[in-house]
Amino acid sequence: MMATPESRIDTESIATLKSEMHGDLIDAKHAGYVDACALWNGMIAKRPALIARCANTEDVVRSVKFAREQGLALSVRGGGHSVAGNALVDDGLVVDLSGMRDVSVDPEQRVAHAGGGATWGDFDTATHAHGLATTGGQISSTGIAGLTLGGGFGWLMRSYGMACDNLIGAEVVTADGSVLNVNDSENADLLWGLRGGGGNFGVVTRFDFRLHPVHTVLGGMIVHPIERAPESLRFLRDFNRTAPDDLAVFAALMTTPEGDRVNAFILCYSGDLDEGQEVIKPLLEWGEPVMTQVGPMPYTQMQTLMDEAMPPGLQIYWRGEFIKTLTDDVIDTLIERFGTITSPLSLLLLEQFGGAVSRVPKDATAFVHRDAEYNVAMISRWEDPSQHDSHVSWARETHDAIRPFSAGAYVNYLGEEGEDRIRAAYGPDTYDRLAKLKAKYDPENVFKANQNIQPAR
Repeated sequence: MMATPESRIDTESIATLKSEMHGDLIDAKHAGYVDACALWNGMIAKRPALIARCANTEDVVRSVKFAREQGLALSVRGGGHSVAGNALVDDGLVVDLSGMRDVSVDPEQRVAHAGGGATWGDFDTATHAHGLATTGGQISSTGIAGLTLGGGFGWLMRSYGMACDNLIGAEVVTADGSVLNVNDSENADLLWGLRGGGGNFGVVTRFDFRLHPVHTVLGGMIVHPIERAPESLRFLRDFNRTAPDDLAVFAALMTTPEGDRVNAFILCYSGDLDEGQEVIKPLLEWGEPVMTQVGPMPYTQMQTLMDEAMPPGLQIYWRGEFIKTLTDDVIDTLIERFGTITSPLSLLLLEQFGGAVSRVPKDATAFVHRDAEYNVAMISRWEDPSQHDSHVSWARETHDAIRPFSAGAYVNYLGEEGEDRIRAAYGPDTYDRLAKLKAKYDPENVFKANQNIQPAR
């Protein structure tokens, strides 16, 4: 009989851990094992020895110590949306935070405290009840943890900064099992690292976020035929250069469910609604759109607008690059590459930056790409695993075509691309600072199932 991963671990130790945990300890014989291994990216298939579905911080401490005692590789799962599949680790132990999803809100202080396994759907529902929000991911099933630790794009970032810019505190379990309170006055160096440095320093069991008054927004989509893409993207570029911070407009080259290739503008205005109607009027009046669905909606609805288009379980290969400006050459390259897509599910996405994002000093957080105007996401998606090669090749070739315009990489959009790309996500100065921080909090690199920063030696 072939040995199962967990059979190589001391049986008595497994029984002890299971008896001590408030949550569940899942192995390959557990009825829920297959579901517990499922990730948003269906291309990832890994077989952990054990999955510790933690119910509280004490469970996390026990699980981290157990993994070290048994010599097991360790990974941390928040929402399971990592494109690279870093939430799971073969033959090792997964610290699964999906049992820690509570979100509490202090409306007077405008602060939210969220468990490390909370999704943005959990978070937005809790804060929306008080007319408050913070910048979060555009797919509601995305975990707050991974998105925030890598930076965190969202519809509110031009008004209020990225998710990491709104992180004001945390509780962190480090590699030696210590539980640290992290804020501006306690372990402030670690707070800096959590604001964009990825999951390199420990398990974040609680996130504390600054909140802002947001309830109803102007949002939706304007769709133009692909034949007008050269003009529509140039129009959008010029419009966005003078747009107020309260407005974010992303652009997508995509295929509709009916099979039509289109250029879509996806917008969110989070300021005064009457002023917003005037602000977005040029977007509504330009060209001859094939569809316009824009209007007032609860912010929670805006946050789920892309859910149906980005379901879990598809095969996904993702690349990304920041660009400082949307030149004619970039636009022409994107349109040319979109013309060669190998799957109707694939798309190219332009995510607008600027505003509050650009006003945060580069050394204030571990996220450094403050002067980029856009991020380009090259998203290859398909259903049949046997078609892997052609769809991955399209994404790679598209990435090669965009690289000459690059202003850096976004750590949350990296796959298994090597150390040079991780360094490109931070730049030399920030990477060196992160490496020193890693040496302080995780000198043995226990937390390496991530876009890994090597401890300074």
